[in-house]
Amino acid sequence: MRNWPVRLPALVAGALALALLCGGAEAATYRQGDSGETVRVIQDKLSRWGYYDGAVDGVFGSRTRAAVVWFQRANGLTADGVVGDNTLRALGIPPGGSSGAGTSAGDHDVALLAKVISAEARGEPYAGQVAVGAVILNRVEHPSFPSTLAGVVYQPGAFSCMADGQIDQPVAESARRAAQEALNGSDPSGGAIYYFNPATATSAWIWSRPLIKVIGKHRFCA
Repeated sequence: MRNWPVRLPALVAGALALALLCGGAEAATYRQGDSGETVRVIQDKLSRWGYYDGAVDGVFGSRTRAAVVWFQRANGLTADGVVGDNTLRALGIPPGGSSGAGTSAGDHDVALLAKVISAEARGEPYAGQVAVGAVILNRVEHPSFPSTLAGVVYQPGAFSCMADGQIDQPVAESARRAAQEALNGSDPSGGAIYYFNPATATSAWIWSRPLIKVIGKHRFCA
């Protein structure tokens, strides 16, 4: 018993350290039963994109879990109903918050946009790569599309690279530069919100869109 006053601070300190480590590991994971502001943001994004029709109340219930599973399946993610790093990124929510890991929201935008440009416009002229990035950003500003970059990119059926796995291929350096240029305001597409390759397009509807210009193999349309 004489040693107890000496051991207590050490035990308490160890318990606190363990709690902090465990808390940090779970900080970017949200599941049924959780609640809080991040859960509310998750619900809001799922609601605006048509996956969730429940209350945006910050409470992760069964309806929120079902919406998460639907979103994950639609976007090639592990459909476990748990919002971890990959699902957070897909929703446009930086894992760990905007100050985590030393990565800004702008860095995430460049990286995500570059992945799509590389997958969709690999081998196209540089102006065409910038134009593809501009189309994606034009959609963010257009009322017919989701209002965030991640929302546009992960909108079901929007980009073929999300379905055929090209989104996971190595990103070309030119695509990174094109993404930054598009984010800086360059728009070789002339304000287009659609583009397609006439040699591979399977949709008759896309041909009805008014043509703005052709760059490389892509037609850019309003």
